[in-house]
Amino acid sequence: MQTENYMDEFKDSNKFSLTIRDVAWALFVILGSIFAWNEYGTHMNEYDTGILIGVSAGLIILGRMWPSMQTVTVVTSLLSVLAIWTYANHGNVFEANEQAFFLKYLISSQSAFMWMNALFIFAMVTYFIGLFKKSDFANNVATSMVWSAAVFGLVGMMVRWRESYIINIDYGHIPVSSLYEVFILFVVMTALIYLYYEQKYKTKNLGGFVMLVISAAVGFILWYTFDKQAHVIQPLVPALKSWWMKIHVPANFVGYGTFSIAAMVGLAYLITAKVAAKNPNSAFVKRMPSLELMDDLMYKNIALGFAFFTIATVLGAMWAAEAWGGYWSWDPKETWALIVWLNYAAWLHIRMSKGWRGTPMAWWALIGLLVTTFAFLGVNMFLSGLHSYGEL
Repeated sequence: MQTENYMDEFKDSNKFSLTIRDVAWALFVILGSIFAWNEYGTHMNEYDTGILIGVSAGLIILGRMWPSMQTVTVVTSLLSVLAIWTYANHGNVFEANEQAFFLKYLISSQSAFMWMNALFIFAMVTYFIGLFKKSDFANNVATSMVWSAAVFGLVGMMVRWRESYIINIDYGHIPVSSLYEVFILFVVMTALIYLYYEQKYKTKNLGGFVMLVISAAVGFILWYTFDKQAHVIQPLVPALKSWWMKIHVPANFVGYGTFSIAAMVGLAYLITAKVAAKNPNSAFVKRMPSLELMDDLMYKNIALGFAFFTIATVLGAMWAAEAWGGYWSWDPKETWALIVWLNYAAWLHIRMSKGWRGTPMAWWALIGLLVTTFAFLGVNMFLSGLHSYGEL
């Protein structure tokens, strides 16, 4: 029955019925890509050009499957172009950030990131108000905040990318290289993936739980910014000056984001199941999605994350062979990545072969998040190795 449902979903999402909006969307992406290549092609090699073409094709497909992504991309593009144009009309980054109102307070990378951080925290609080006060209005406001936060995060990343070249052309890099930058990538990707499922299943009452893990990441970003000054753009270490980084890191963080969502859905599952055991007619239980739906969401997120994490691991091995001369060196980061992979491989295997569902899998998803967090952050704090450039 579950397989049939997935097949029906696949057929529905792949009906060939192009609309004017689809055509306009494809033209927007193609023209934007041509513009980017004309402006910045001198900084791109053949691999970078191939990545640009692949990302453009993927974005066209994603936008057609998920129309909301079209709006996000258009707004992000317009705000990013405005920021880059403003920089072009000032002497340097620091002068522009002080003199240009919109840069200083809205769309410079740091301003955009601060808006993103604030909106994510407010969204978490508002989602829980909506859940416990039974307020659809509060939930709708919270969703709008998450969309806005994701846009600000994307704008900040695009503008930071340009800022790195303006500060010093030798510093120029895609902003997924430092621990600070990948934490921003993590919160943006996690939020967007969550929003997709929120729209698909028409439930907003899981939002507060998912925002818990995003807000924890925001707390780290704020501490890392103000205590360690990690937001300052630095030159790349030699090992990171590679086109591999542009595909390995984002694929990794689709995995981290979906694993985090699965864990937070697992937390919601455990709380709902406990409340339902005591009082099946509880208002909280009635407001929450069904246990079956939450179980299915855990599975879909882990399956998606496992696929991307596998791809990222393979890409990382290929990058390592180019940078260090070997595909695998049992570096602590590599070892813990393998532990994460084995953990979720076992989760999926037990579910599919033994039919485990519900409470044990929810607990496993939560424990899996602890394992993943150590692989993501703990290794950088407590261990050293070839990936020591990611230390705190």
